[in-house]
Amino acid sequence: MATKIRILLVDDSAVIRRLLTDVLSGDPTLEVADTAANGRIALTKLATVKPDLVILDVEMPEMDGLETLTEIRKRQPRLPVIMFSSLTERGAAVTLEALALGANDYVAKPSNSGNMSTALQRVRDELIPRIKTFCRDVLAPIPAPAAERPPAFKAWPTPASTPVSAPRSTPVPLAPRLRQRVDVITIGLSTGGPNALAALLPQLSAQLPVPIVIVQHMPPIFTRLLAERLATQSALSVAEGTAGEILRPGQIRIAPGGSHMIVERQGAQVRLQLNQDEPENSCRPAVDVLFRSVAEVYRGNALAVIMTGMGQDGLRGCEAIQQTGGSILAQDEASSVVWGMPGAVVKAGLADGQIALPQLAREILARVRVGR
Repeated sequence: MATKIRILLVDDSAVIRRLLTDVLSGDPTLEVADTAANGRIALTKLATVKPDLVILDVEMPEMDGLETLTEIRKRQPRLPVIMFSSLTERGAAVTLEALALGANDYVAKPSNSGNMSTALQRVRDELIPRIKTFCRDVLAPIPAPAAERPPAFKAWPTPASTPVSAPRSTPVPLAPRLRQRVDVITIGLSTGGPNALAALLPQLSAQLPVPIVIVQHMPPIFTRLLAERLATQSALSVAEGTAGEILRPGQIRIAPGGSHMIVERQGAQVRLQLNQDEPENSCRPAVDVLFRSVAEVYRGNALAVIMTGMGQDGLRGCEAIQQTGGSILAQDEASSVVWGMPGAVVKAGLADGQIALPQLAREILARVRVGR
């Protein structure tokens, strides 16, 4: 019989601890083994509770989430940690810092306004799949296939890639394709994405002759702060996309949280547009929405890059890009925090190759140079 996933829940709010315990205990595979009101108490319980995963509040008295995370990483570098943060400017900023320090992922707290039942359902839908993804080995008496198991946290740089000509982790043969001129790069990613972007974008030249459009699954505020953070690290212009903005070479535009982002051709120009259409794959922004529009506008001159993330958002969009003659690169399993999104594309036989994160910028730049 499978063992339950043991969770240490750390939050200074007794109400949140009670609500989360009720939410998590409703799943028969999960057990809130203990709780703590701040980081200092949590650290004293690590050795005795022996949790499989920690849910960690961002803002707490005595020892906050960042201090606690730093100490957890010293003691147990492989222990999965999910940050539980508020949808505020400070909450978003601290969460991004926590991801950079080694948190595996985050989930936003329910707001005080609106329907609490709906808010708790959202937390349940977002939190429980993440817990099971990061603790899959706890539930499985027989190890799952390597392609389905996310690696424990590891700092960049990651292991070197296998070459594009020798893809790994897939039995699907990848047929060679003629390379065409690239006029746009479109990137989709989710869990592990902020750190992956921080590793990738600074390696791209300031003279990049094409624009980059990105969907990173994140709520409002988070995407703006992510763009601002990346702008300080990259030689390229990085910002949230805005409606009606003309896409220009050397620009990186990230879809704002809460809005789908698409590209539209207007005469000789390509502009960004935003909309509030229904979520796809439970996401808004969704990778599929952006990729489909890129396929329609750029046809065979699009390069799609599908990177670390849970689920399979981006699969249908990659199908559209392949059907119109574009190219697709997938981040490899070894360097992905979760190989769900790129794995789905690889298993469908859509990727031209699997590239480790440290080699991805070089491969992108090589493809951009074709036809120039």
